[in-house]
Amino acid sequence: MTYGEEFGILGLSWARIHFVENEGMAFGISFGGSGGKLALSLFRLVAVAFLGYILVSLIKAKEKHGLIASFALILAGAVGNILDSAFFGILFSESSYHGHPAIMFPEGGGYAPFLYGRVVDMFYFPMIDFHWPDWMPVWGGDRFQFFKPVFNVADSAISLGVLSMLVFHRGFLRTGSSKDVEPEVVEVTNQDGASLEEE
Repeated sequence: MTYGEEFGILGLSWARIHFVENEGMAFGISFGGSGGKLALSLFRLVAVAFLGYILVSLIKAKEKHGLIASFALILAGAVGNILDSAFFGILFSESSYHGHPAIMFPEGGGYAPFLYGRVVDMFYFPMIDFHWPDWMPVWGGDRFQFFKPVFNVADSAISLGVLSMLVFHRGFLRTGSSKDVEPEVVEVTNQDGASLEEE
């Protein structure tokens, strides 16, 4: 496929494979030129090492499988995006917008050095697509799309992992452990001085 080329998934207009490359973070967000690109790549490497450490710690602590799976998804997504930015620019020639497709192992080398490559995105789901009426203040005549960003499998893994943690593992985010805490037993006496236990 050439840069910008697309086709409908199962013939659907709102679910497409759309080939783009992004310079920066997930969902096509960019981050300040070549210096920002290097900083982002180095940050990703540090984040992956940290996530790997947390994942090993969770496995050793025998935490819940769902929590471990959430961290594994985030780690796998981060590794996927790192591999793209690290090697895609070395292995492929630059592809032009609706021009020629990239060539693998080009004669003069790839379009970017190690860690400076772009990340390939391909999933595009513009389920809602319309123009605001001209009479509407602020947005009048503007196009509205949901969901506009183009993303990849790695972005999906990161998003699912984070969403799973927020929905199913909030206790871990608060306390650093998903283990059930034993209820505190409080001793209460009644008027006769008899001891009652409350949870």
